[in-house]
Amino acid sequence: MIPVTVRRATRADVELLTGLYRALEEEMTALSEMWALADGLPEPVDETLGELASAEETVVLIGEIDGVGVGFIVAHVAELAPQAKGERRGVVPYVFVEQAARGVGVGEMLLDRALDELRRRGIRRFDAHVLPGHRLAKNFFEAAGFAARSIVMYHEDER
Repeated sequence: MIPVTVRRATRADVELLTGLYRALEEEMTALSEMWALADGLPEPVDETLGELASAEETVVLIGEIDGVGVGFIVAHVAELAPQAKGERRGVVPYVFVEQAARGVGVGEMLLDRALDELRRRGIRRFDAHVLPGHRLAKNFFEAAGFAARSIVMYHEDER
């Protein structure tokens, strides 16, 4: 069995997180040129990741195999509409595992740990961001009990 571990990221992990994020960005922009502009992290990414890793309200975790970082997840709490009477939702905008490390449980452990941390904060509703056409990501989240509830449509004028 491959020794997979998950730990909380710190500011000391910014270089690792930035490398993993850039790999995620490359994979996502191959599916949608708009990903980096509309869904990606604000530049400079290393500063943003450092802020997220040290923010109390954000969950940033690193997945490791034999002590080597091969994946990460970012999750946070977001408000629902006022009619939800103060109920909040957990949002997972980013989860990524390097191609060579997929299929051994890193992503599952990252997601399980992130959702557990959000549950301890009283969260019971969760959203995850998946691009259309990213079948592996869709299957990953469906296996964890997620189902599509919204699709964002996009159009760009040819001017």
